Amino acid sequence: MVLVGYHASHEQLPPSALLRSVVAAEQAGFDGAMCSDHLAPWGVKQGHSGFAWSWLGAALASTSFSLGVVNAPGQRYHPVIIAQAIATLEEMFPGRFWAALGSGEAMNEHVTGDPWPPKDHRNARLAESLTVIRRLLAGEEVSHDGAVRVHRARVWSRPESAPPLLGAAVSAETAGWLAGRVDGLATVAQEPEALRRVVEAYGDAGGEGPCVLQVHLSLAETDAAAFALAEDQWPNGLIGPPRAWDFDQPEDFDAAIRDPDEAELRKSVLVDADAAALAQRIAELVAIGFDRVYLHHVGKDQETYLARAGEELLPALRRAL
Repeated sequence: MVLVGYHASHEQLPPSALLRSVVAAEQAGFDGAMCSDHLAPWGVKQGHSGFAWSWLGAALASTSFSLGVVNAPGQRYHPVIIAQAIATLEEMFPGRFWAALGSGEAMNEHVTGDPWPPKDHRNARLAESLTVIRRLLAGEEVSHDGAVRVHRARVWSRPESAPPLLGAAVSAETAGWLAGRVDGLATVAQEPEALRRVVEAYGDAGGEGPCVLQVHLSLAETDAAAFALAEDQWPNGLIGPPRAWDFDQPEDFDAAIRDPDEAELRKSVLVDADAAALAQRIAELVAIGFDRVYLHHVGKDQETYLARAGEELLPALRRAL
């Protein structure tokens, strides 16, 4: 059975409101949730970016389902700190936490003042960070000198068993590179053929574990209203890699998409007024090869969306899967 989860967007709501939303998502019938981990929003209008790790503790304590986060260790976050954060959440809430680790975006990482490295260097840093985190979660004392440096680190409060560490990838190349290094794959919806290549690259390279899909959507009473939400809140969906990796301010995204193309934006955000039709579109993406799907409604009014998701979207989606 496919897990249908809720995506909590820190970029769009203050943490207190997002906490209320994730509680309401469980009450609406979602099977789990995930969240972003950003220092800055994707655009100025989004307007928020709470600290994910503080929020996750509150969210796990306020719900009973699983929660995950997408994180980039190695620059803004030292991998020892991420290992400690992962261990603490999993020790308090065993079996309910997961993390998907990726190579990051300059928008969040540039604040250290360190140079923003090219993709191959970021991948090397991610690979080393994964090794360091796994060893620390296993109880080892770790010293390491490479793309990341660690001196005699230990994580003292650990769970009985480590939670799954997935890999975050948008391209087929990165998905294949992650295979064998991670416990599953997390990606974001894009054109079906491109999405299929990502899943196949991971599997063909020996990748194991769940395949997780995040879908951006806009559901409103009319198609025009739904598109207006996408245009206002998620035009950044038009900026794909590598440009999305290299911008370092929300204003950079805004400047690059002053006049978003409607047809292209509809490819990155599923815009619909009909919950049943939207459910079918999501199910077609899931059928490419995903075990979990997390739905991100790009509007700020999560209360109205969650009510409709519970009444219409989730039942229709479960029938379609």
